[in-house]
Amino acid sequence: MARPDKAAAVAELTDKFRSSNAAVLTEYRGLTVAQLKTLRRSLGENAQYAVVKNTLTKIAANEAGITLDDQLFAGPTAVAFVTGDPVESAKGLRDFAKDNPNLIIKGGVLDGKALSADEIKKLADLESREVLLSKLAGAFKGKQSQAAQLFQALPSKLVRTVDALRAKQDEQGGAE
Repeated sequence: MARPDKAAAVAELTDKFRSSNAAVLTEYRGLTVAQLKTLRRSLGENAQYAVVKNTLTKIAANEAGITLDDQLFAGPTAVAFVTGDPVESAKGLRDFAKDNPNLIIKGGVLDGKALSADEIKKLADLESREVLLSKLAGAFKGKQSQAAQLFQALPSKLVRTVDALRAKQDEQGGAE
């Protein structure tokens, strides 16, 4: 690759690192073109899977302000650049790797923080953003209902207490 081509490739990769929420580095040795095509489809439309040159990728990551371990750049490397929900793409990679042991998840980056392969797998085990948000909203709704019941119960309890005191005073006043 000529020097101007390398500079253009580094600039493109740097831009992809900067514009992505996450990037997952994988080793794809032994996968067929058809399998790579299937993998790209399984990642969804919010991710791009690209075979990259290790040296250029490392330079691009550094230019984007991302420090990655040198071990991630051993062997043939491809990167999944994720612009959408990183959980969905991590699940796609994990599921594909289960069916195709030649795909090895090396590690990656999430919001500028380096992740190990185990952390990527833990990310894949999370529920999607929408599910987590709906659970959070449900928890808030439940707490709001409890608070509303509490605030409704306090005045009625106060009224019953005042009525009981008044009845007690009437009994004591009537007994005298």
